[in-house]
Amino acid sequence: MSDKSQANYTLFDHLLELRTRLLRSVLGVLVVFCSLAYFAQDIYQYLALPLLSTMPEGTQMIATDVASPFFAPFKLTIVLSMFIAMPYILYQIWSFIAPGLYRNEKRLVVPLMFGSTVLFYGGIAFAYFVVFPVVFSFFNSVAPEGVTIATDISSYLDFVLKLFFAFGAAFEIPIVIILLCWTGVTDAKSLRQKRPYVIVGAFFIGMLLTPPDIISQTMLAVPMLLLFEVGLILASFYTKKENDISPAGENGK
Repeated sequence: MSDKSQANYTLFDHLLELRTRLLRSVLGVLVVFCSLAYFAQDIYQYLALPLLSTMPEGTQMIATDVASPFFAPFKLTIVLSMFIAMPYILYQIWSFIAPGLYRNEKRLVVPLMFGSTVLFYGGIAFAYFVVFPVVFSFFNSVAPEGVTIATDISSYLDFVLKLFFAFGAAFEIPIVIILLCWTGVTDAKSLRQKRPYVIVGAFFIGMLLTPPDIISQTMLAVPMLLLFEVGLILASFYTKKENDISPAGENGK
């Protein structure tokens, strides 16, 4: 889109463009969902593996609601479709906001969008492959004697989705730090001085976002602290530059 045509855009034109981008995002999710719907039961079975592998022999998951065997895999498939379609959704967001960005903003936004997607996926993978086996093994080992472990499939899904979002969001810390430093809100030196408060805050957030056990809280807080340090290293290369404010259409691309 040229600068001239962008300048002639009205509010109604922008709303139409936004509607188009939203519809394309929804369509992308629907396409992925239709491709995965047939495998919904298999997908849920794979999600349940960390719990099933740690449950006592002879026990199994249960469905306490009549419709749970259908709706739990269905809900999981919808969420998974959104996760898989996220790069396409972010592309639609980028296509909508890109014409109004400065050149230096475009150079920053593209790698940040890519990095945030990778980090979010990384947080989910960390939760599934590292946190779940440890946490479920701990929960099953501390069950009182005489108590039969039989987790409801809907409750399990809500539990793991909560942890997925918690770890996915926590892994975005480097992106947040880079944005704060690049916009001039703070700088890496100031953040280093606040490290003791960050440590306390990480464990407090871990307490809020994870189940009430020290293992899962620590397994969220420690990666957050490591990612904070990574963010500080990367943020040292990004500072607000007053002279780098020329629009994308000025002085070439």
